[in-house]
Amino acid sequence: MEIISKDRKRKQQIPDPPTLPDIKRESQIKILGVTITKHLSVSEHVRDVIGKCGQTMYVLKVLRSHGLNDAALKDIYRSVVMAKLLYASSAWWGFATASDKHRIEAFVCRGVRLQLYGADDPTPTQLAEDADETLLSRIRRNRHHVLYRFLPEPNCHQHNLRPRRHNFSLSTKTDDQNFIIRQLFLDS
Repeated sequence: MEIISKDRKRKQQIPDPPTLPDIKRESQIKILGVTITKHLSVSEHVRDVIGKCGQTMYVLKVLRSHGLNDAALKDIYRSVVMAKLLYASSAWWGFATASDKHRIEAFVCRGVRLQLYGADDPTPTQLAEDADETLLSRIRRNRHHVLYRFLPEPNCHQHNLRPRRHNFSLSTKTDDQNFIIRQLFLDS
């Protein structure tokens, strides 16, 4: 299976290379449960996950009608629905459009209306940002982490004008969809 990614914003489009024998070309691919299209869009993933979580919401309503208490329902919602919605969010959150993020937030608001999720509980955006921050701190502390080699060199300059969350050199910001770039430039 092969997928070719193109930047739709480029003025001059490069033609696709010829197909390889015995290799099927796909327009989307599912990698470890996350669907990504050839345009690096995760809208299809968001649609699929919300659909699956909608089925889980129906099951939770049935369980409520059979007498399961609210505390147990909220635990199930957090451990099943929220986990599905934000699974591997550090990998795909940067590729989600504002519309994708709004759809996720709206779905969680439905859970709030059904009293399955607290109105003052963290939003999906807050949870995704917390997951990103946790992942970056784990990468920074572990030189053997698979993503450590993608971090820039530590900053060796002694004159810091303002405190930052990290001590890495910042180059020009090129891609805010990339997890590491997104985290390094956070709050700057």
